[in-house]
Amino acid sequence: MSDNNSNKTKKSSIFEIGTWVVYPSHGVGRLENVEKFEIDGGSVEFFVISFNKNKLILKLPVEKAISSGLRKLLSKQDMQTALDILSQKSRKKKMMWSKRAQEYEAKINSGDPVAIAEVLRDLYKDGGEAVQSFSERQIFQNAIDRLAREIAVLEEIQEEEAVQKLKTLLKAA
Repeated sequence: MSDNNSNKTKKSSIFEIGTWVVYPSHGVGRLENVEKFEIDGGSVEFFVISFNKNKLILKLPVEKAISSGLRKLLSKQDMQTALDILSQKSRKKKMMWSKRAQEYEAKINSGDPVAIAEVLRDLYKDGGEAVQSFSERQIFQNAIDRLAREIAVLEEIQEEEAVQKLKTLLKAA
């Protein structure tokens, strides 16, 4: 029994209460607490993660944290790798918009900043967003918001500042 408890402790110690984490389908949140609940006669630990932007509280079983894609914030160096994608040439695929839209949404929901940066790069239109369709603008906005939140927390700046940084990088490409 002590092996099982020490295993749970190791899994939960990967993430520290009060730190910022990234959950793939919701983005950046703060790990607020670890709570225990009695379920089917056993005790299960849950991470309590708050996403203030979405006004959402997520309770995620500690044992499922890694397999669900929960991760720490990227280092500044790893984030720079994602930002470097923005200066590359767009790689739009020649496929129907509905298929591309599904692919873009999957990349955003993966929580991978490199994949999200690829969406931004591929959807960015020189001269502004007005030439994009409504659904392109929605996906672009979702991607830029998701990436900007992580940059804002990482660099300790306001989200609006992070959005401007991303747009400046896109315009420079």
